[in-house]
Amino acid sequence: MFLRTPLTRPLLALLLCAWLGGALAQATTPREPPPLTEPQQIEQLVRERKYADALKRADDWLVKNPRNAQVRFLRAIALAETGKGADAQAALEAMTSEFPELPEPYNNLAVMHAAAGRYELARSLLQRAIDVAPNYLTARENLGDLHIAMAADVYTRALALDPNNASLKARLQAATEAAGRLRSAR
Repeated sequence: MFLRTPLTRPLLALLLCAWLGGALAQATTPREPPPLTEPQQIEQLVRERKYADALKRADDWLVKNPRNAQVRFLRAIALAETGKGADAQAALEAMTSEFPELPEPYNNLAVMHAAAGRYELARSLLQRAIDVAPNYLTARENLGDLHIAMAADVYTRALALDPNNASLKARLQAATEAAGRLRSAR
């Protein structure tokens, strides 16, 4: 049983204020962010364009965690950015087999194939990325860009058949300008 005395109420008020003050101080004290995980550190290295360091760390991490899709994808990006396109392509193809539910490997493979002029293969990969993740905006943007590149390619071939065709020249120019605007917007 709690005894009420004339000092009880002020004492309880003082204890409550002390407790609330400590709780508020703890809640408003800035805390250090938690340390980055190894995958987050590798991602940071890729963002900072430290690809050699990212590759080393990714390779080390994947020895212990070979099914980590995030690190495998970051490794593929680092490979591509260091001029190891064939290795990057192989890594992304393996990911599409092992992680068919992820749209990013399809998208990045499509970009590689489009850059090499393999438009139909790129289109099918982008469509697969969209099928897997209908709200994946990057694949939809890339598909639109690919269609413009394909149109420019078709107009160029048609113009070779009829070099004086003003309509084809205008269409090729429009497609080329659109592609240029898209590149500068990124």
